[in-house]
Amino acid sequence: MTALFYAIISGLIVSLIGLAVFLLLLWQEKFSKKIIFYLVSFSAGALIGGAFFHLLPEAIAEQKNTLKVFVYVLVGFCLFFILEKFLRWHHCHDKDCEDKSHLGYMNLIGDGIHNFIDGIIIVSAFMANTALGIVTTISIISHEIPQEMGDFGVLLYSGMKKTKMLGYNFLVALLAILGVIIGYLLINSVAGLNNLLLPAAAGGFIYIAATDLIPELQREINAKSSFYHFFVFILALIFMFLVKIIGG
Repeated sequence: MTALFYAIISGLIVSLIGLAVFLLLLWQEKFSKKIIFYLVSFSAGALIGGAFFHLLPEAIAEQKNTLKVFVYVLVGFCLFFILEKFLRWHHCHDKDCEDKSHLGYMNLIGDGIHNFIDGIIIVSAFMANTALGIVTTISIISHEIPQEMGDFGVLLYSGMKKTKMLGYNFLVALLAILGVIIGYLLINSVAGLNNLLLPAAAGGFIYIAATDLIPELQREINAKSSFYHFFVFILALIFMFLVKIIGG
């Protein structure tokens, strides 16, 4: 029970920090609109980096059969493809519709899965030992901040109302705590749970970044702006890589 208590506190801290960053950006909305494409660029890099530097290495370490890992990645990729099709059909009935609302919902779903898995990882670490739990929590916080920055940019770009943005973000943040609780209950009874969730989430992240966010950035025809967007994308990749190296 001590491990569960520490894990819940850690999950709550992660959620509150993410929400605080989101509120700060929401408060500075005018400034946020000026940097919206930079936030989308950072989000694309953070998602790609999160998938390749964090989720996939962890999944491969847990699942010795690498073929299964990549099968699960493709399962996640395909599930997000189907999900996006549903959201597009639901929000847009015209084939030439420019409604971008599906981007926000796709990002929220991906972020929710990520937070849920973070909760499972946190409780798993604390069940091993307290020191590992603390280090794991610090590592998760370090990539939660840039992720929230990117998430805000995507939600803002999608045209979602501020009240919805705040409400949905709060609910998504709480999924980390839900992941802690469910992870604690299932970790000893469901073998290999992370072996499926981690690569599937990675596939979802790759799908969102590669098929939604990066194509939006490709619409920029100004060479100087495009270079800056690409530079921010690379910075996000480097940041996520350094987080992995430092966090182990």
